[in-house]
Amino acid sequence: MRLPRLGVQGQLLVMLAILLSAVALLVALLMQRQAQMHSEVTEFSRTAMQQMIQERVRNRAQSRIVQLSEALTNPVYYFDLENIGDLANSAKREPDVEYVLVYDLEGRVLHDGSGEISTYGQLMQDPLAAKAVAAKDSIIQLTPRVLDVAAPIRVGDQQLGGVRIGYSLASARDTEARSIAELDRKVGEVASRNRLPIYILVGLMMLLAVASALAVQRRLVGPILRLSRYAQEIEAGHYDIDVQGSRRTDEVGELERAFARMSSSVRAHDSEIREIAFTDALTRLPNRRDFRERLDQRLQTQGEDDALALLFIDLDDFKRVNDTLGHETGDRVLVEVSSRIRKLVAQNDLRNAELSRFGGDEFVILVESREAGVRGVSSTAAKLAQSLVTELAKPIQIDESEHVFLGASIGITLFPSDAASAVTLIKNGDIAMYQAKTAGKHCYRFYHPSMEQVVERRVRMEKELRTAWERDELTMYYQPVFRMSDRQIVGAEALLRWQHPEYGVVAPSVFIAVAEETGLIEQLGPHVIRKACIDAMRWRAVAPKYTDLFVSVNLSVRQLRDAWLPEQVGEILKSTGMSPEGLHLELTETVVLDDAIDSRGLMRRLRDAGVKLWLDDFGTGFSGLSHLRRLPVDGVKIDRTFVSDILHDADDRALTRAIIGMAQSLGIVVIAEGIEEQGQYELLRETGCDLGQGYLLGKPMDQQSFLKLLR
Repeated sequence: MRLPRLGVQGQLLVMLAILLSAVALLVALLMQRQAQMHSEVTEFSRTAMQQMIQERVRNRAQSRIVQLSEALTNPVYYFDLENIGDLANSAKREPDVEYVLVYDLEGRVLHDGSGEISTYGQLMQDPLAAKAVAAKDSIIQLTPRVLDVAAPIRVGDQQLGGVRIGYSLASARDTEARSIAELDRKVGEVASRNRLPIYILVGLMMLLAVASALAVQRRLVGPILRLSRYAQEIEAGHYDIDVQGSRRTDEVGELERAFARMSSSVRAHDSEIREIAFTDALTRLPNRRDFRERLDQRLQTQGEDDALALLFIDLDDFKRVNDTLGHETGDRVLVEVSSRIRKLVAQNDLRNAELSRFGGDEFVILVESREAGVRGVSSTAAKLAQSLVTELAKPIQIDESEHVFLGASIGITLFPSDAASAVTLIKNGDIAMYQAKTAGKHCYRFYHPSMEQVVERRVRMEKELRTAWERDELTMYYQPVFRMSDRQIVGAEALLRWQHPEYGVVAPSVFIAVAEETGLIEQLGPHVIRKACIDAMRWRAVAPKYTDLFVSVNLSVRQLRDAWLPEQVGEILKSTGMSPEGLHLELTETVVLDDAIDSRGLMRRLRDAGVKLWLDDFGTGFSGLSHLRRLPVDGVKIDRTFVSDILHDADDRALTRAIIGMAQSLGIVVIAEGIEEQGQYELLRETGCDLGQGYLLGKPMDQQSFLKLLR
């Protein structure tokens, strides 16, 4: 039997009945919850009070036993029973103290605080005695009736015996019981007072629900049903529907009239909206949404022997174009790149190829090989990817004198061997593209399931690195720097280390690279400089003969892009009390010569603040010795690759002598790093090198080890 259709009026009545039932149920649940909360509050308070009372007794007992053990040292040492008795009796008279026992190393009682010492010489036999006698430090033992605290009595490293105090917990239990009873009574009173307002509020809600339902039925339900029929017609594409006029002057009447105007407006703009929604405005390529819809359709209609390849393209170093030449130039570059990709796709005569700009500097190509199977589409995708890498590496002309050099990293994933859905296919392409970036950029990589583990670990490492400093997992190590002439310590280089609770020691080359890529280095950098300055101040305080010790800290590329770096360094120096000349900042040679960074202006501002600047890894970049004349640096560090072969390679010896001679003629300090053999040290010292560091002189060590070295 077919049930009659329930109209809006019937639905309204049903909704009202449901609403009233829900309110009644809500009241019942509310009352039940109130009773439950009463029980939970009482139980929570009892537990909290027990913990508080026990903690208070523990703290009191801990403090008193340490005080008494120290006071008993001389009397026990000289076996002064009278003085021992006075101290034990004084402690025994304190509130809640049930007993006091002073005992020797064998656990025999020397005094119990009484006048007659009835237990003198007796061996303590209670279950806690053995632990008390064997304790090397103060211990606390809790039983249902007594809290027993014991502490050894020592003279220097010699243990003479010990002392125990037993605190009765009876008064604490009484206090707890009275407090819980009073709390239970108060909570019950509050619950009783709150019931009446709840009942009144529920009644008002029911009346309001009934009144609202009647008003909605009269003023809104009828007009809405009529407008619903209009909307169904418009949804079906009948934009010219004849919407009847309304005499109402309120919003509902205006809405009915607006429906008529809307149908003609929607019809006029429908095609334009679809164009905007599915096309990238800059390159006129299909956008992400359009590509996703077409990809879903393609995957649903693919045959069993059909295979597809998705190429995920990301331009290398495109952000540098926007940052240095402006976003307008960046847009022109993107248009040129899209044009080149179009031409390559057309030249390769690909079957049913689809190209899309996915967003930013990302492009996606879906290709289908003319040969059946995964092997055929894989070969086609690899050929296209190599053509794209070669073509996009060619310079892009901006104007008559300006060219932009980019490149592309491409990830390739195959359907159906790598993924069965559009979402997974795109995700795998993105993962493969990231691996191409990691492999050095300007290349392509096919997706492999093992890549996901690498990406997941990197994402997890990035997440955990964000809070590693707050969790004290990041620590500072210091490698000492020595004066070559007399092998005297003059400073140290600050090195950041990560002790991960799961991975163990994470190599700096790994987590520093993650910090650089994600921008976390901008947060870690100031922490490192501040901690290094604080530790350096500590060196000077504990070792007066080393009052001029410096600390050197490496700066990253991202830190040097921060125009506020000099002010930030100045604030750190001021807050830590570190003298500016005691802080040496190390900049790599390639960074200093990067035109995208205003390194010279930044370096002068840092030097104006009094900070010393060192040029790190000198000789490994693209500069020559002539750059030393133009760069405002105070020192250069000869890279370890030259020092390691200085005894065997004549070219390295000649270059090292040239660096030292040129730098010293300009008044620049020369530091050699990576000194691991005595012969290297002797040769560098004879050549005139000023400072040196390496495993021969001193390995990286933590703060405590470095302080020990200074002492």
